[in-house]
Amino acid sequence: MLGNRLAELLSGSEFHDVRTVLYPGSFDPLTNGHLDVIERAARLFDRVIVAVAQNAEKNPLFTPEERCALVVGATRRLRNVQVRAFDGLLVNYVRGCGAQAVIRGLRAVSDFEFEFQMALMNRKLDERVETIFMMPKDTYTFLSSRLVKEIARHGGEVRPFVPTNVGRALAAKFGSASSKSQTT
Repeated sequence: MLGNRLAELLSGSEFHDVRTVLYPGSFDPLTNGHLDVIERAARLFDRVIVAVAQNAEKNPLFTPEERCALVVGATRRLRNVQVRAFDGLLVNYVRGCGAQAVIRGLRAVSDFEFEFQMALMNRKLDERVETIFMMPKDTYTFLSSRLVKEIARHGGEVRPFVPTNVGRALAAKFGSASSKSQTT
């Protein structure tokens, strides 16, 4: 009954017929935790748009184009996933994509306060934009892009933490022998 009502709301006149969720982030680089959230969102929604933020304040390792290419490479098998770069106000981008919701990954309680604040601000800016929090598998709760970059920078093994194409890209950036082992 509730599922029917939700489907009715999502397909109502104020929304598009396709259930679309936007997954924004810097993805610098994409980790297996990100990929886990993308894969599970792809099972729940008709269309998942991975929105790669241009956030220059974070001093990214990869350019927006490189990050988009890495996400495309890791999600190629998921037919309902699209990857786009974006800059600007998230709620404007959500509206422009015809998305009904934003999905955010929560690894730990420490993520919740910031994400909750952002979700409430987005709702204040546009009450139609819903935020869905999704937790990655427990094996990825410790994982962050920042930690992966630090491991790769110091020649550590990143294979368990990132898709193969991302491991290769990290190896190319840092010339890391242990990251290069992903190419074999």
